[in-house]
Amino acid sequence: MDHKKNFLSGMRDGIPIALGYFAVSFTLGIACRNIGMSAMESTVMSLTNLTSAGEFAALNIIVAGAGYWEMALSQLVINLRYMLMSASLSQKLAPDTPLYHRLMVGYGVTDEIFGISINVPGRLDPFYTYGAVSIASPAWALGTCLGVVLGNVLPARIVVALSVALYGMFLAVIIPPAKKNKVLALLVLVSMAASWAFPLVPFFAGISGGMKIIILTVVISAIAAVLFPVHDMKQEEKAGENVEACHE
Repeated sequence: MDHKKNFLSGMRDGIPIALGYFAVSFTLGIACRNIGMSAMESTVMSLTNLTSAGEFAALNIIVAGAGYWEMALSQLVINLRYMLMSASLSQKLAPDTPLYHRLMVGYGVTDEIFGISINVPGRLDPFYTYGAVSIASPAWALGTCLGVVLGNVLPARIVVALSVALYGMFLAVIIPPAKKNKVLALLVLVSMAASWAFPLVPFFAGISGGMKIIILTVVISAIAAVLFPVHDMKQEEKAGENVEACHE
């Protein structure tokens, strides 16, 4: 694999993610400032915890004065879906990928980074994900820092508008592949409908948002795997090699 080319490609695809992260983390920085956190503390938190839901939840726990165990348990539940995403990405990596590469890719897994990484044709080069993370992660931390420093200076309307940016950016991640694949488009629509209807079921009313995402992910993915099986990647690679051999 051409690691340099893949790294630059990841950086290019990570630019819109970085812009969305910057906007959303700005509002996070404002929240950090409101509970008395410094710019340094807030920035370090964003560099070590790349999740908006996890960080906003952490702020509430800090305000409540809860202990470390409560903090760790809440982060585990809220961010458990990233374990599923990491497991999925591990299947896309080459079998001989070293453990340290797998761990570093796991650090950078977010909904958006996963979205672009899983859609890379063929095997995933870890350097592609590194490229996306290298521009998205600093933008997340920088937005948090500036939110602490400048948040109270901006008008409230601008702050509210910034909070919507992440949703628009996430749509930009899922719409292009959905337009190319009718099955994927159908699954996206089913997922959206299920996400809307899930909280209306009384039995699941008390379940956290993170756990709801995990349940829906497992159920919908299992049904999709049975109804729309994907060809084994090794078979596709062999087929590609046979086609190249025929051309030669």
